[in-house]
Amino acid sequence: METDICCIGHITLDKIVTPRLTAYSPGGTAFYFTHAMNSLQAENFLLVASLAESEMKAVEDIRELGIEVAVLPSRKSVYFENRYGENQNHRTQRVLAKADPFTVEGLADVKAKYFHLGSLLADDFSLDIIKALSSKGIVSVDAQGYLREVRGEQVHAVDWDWKMEALKYIDILKVNEHEAEVLTGISDPREAAELLAQWGVKEVVLTLGSMGSVIFAEGNAFEVPAFEPEDVVDATGCGDTYMAGYLYMRNKGADYVSAGRYAAAMCTIKLQASGPFRADKDAVEALIAKGGNQK
Repeated sequence: METDICCIGHITLDKIVTPRLTAYSPGGTAFYFTHAMNSLQAENFLLVASLAESEMKAVEDIRELGIEVAVLPSRKSVYFENRYGENQNHRTQRVLAKADPFTVEGLADVKAKYFHLGSLLADDFSLDIIKALSSKGIVSVDAQGYLREVRGEQVHAVDWDWKMEALKYIDILKVNEHEAEVLTGISDPREAAELLAQWGVKEVVLTLGSMGSVIFAEGNAFEVPAFEPEDVVDATGCGDTYMAGYLYMRNKGADYVSAGRYAAAMCTIKLQASGPFRADKDAVEALIAKGGNQK
């Protein structure tokens, strides 16, 4: 049976350091995206995860929620340290361990309408994987991992050297304003999104933190304001939560702005608590209905 939405990515071990707390937890796009989808009670969702045996409890916990998980074993799990200052829009990272890359063979039997690739490091997903999945469904990619080069334990921003070939096969690309500038050399987010679309991406989802997001599709830029949070606790996983909400709504037939507003509301709710998104659809819809809290 074909799945509606399939998220593929490594579940990581994360050390999160903020001015308020230091915490250890599972993480990565696969973890945050899946918990958001679970909170939305998304039907026909599949997680394909890769991690070491030592972190399998994270998978067991997800399966207990009723989520289907396919596991591809890895010798190690990705181990990240995410350190935030008072401004939660910015973080520094260290990589203390790397996992095995995904392979075309490992994903050969996976079928879905939407594939969301949660890249964490540059070698997670090869061009061959992107091409293979594009022949089976709509490919959504979080570009962050392709722009991370690990030197020692430090993560450095680099360009994606085979982006021009890859973007031809990517339907939906998620970037933030910093990643968009690295990819395009353009500091204006809207102009950067337009160029990424010219390079082949059908939907460019460009998040701007507290300044909202821009979705560029069908030759138009759609601006989606952010919702004002009551408190800022932990920004880890906000981008993954946004994309869960966005793809959830797009799969239901929502237009770009409606999907973006839903995703923005989820992002704000996530920002107000540590850990993954755990609210429900009623909370998301209530925040959207207020409207006046949107910047």
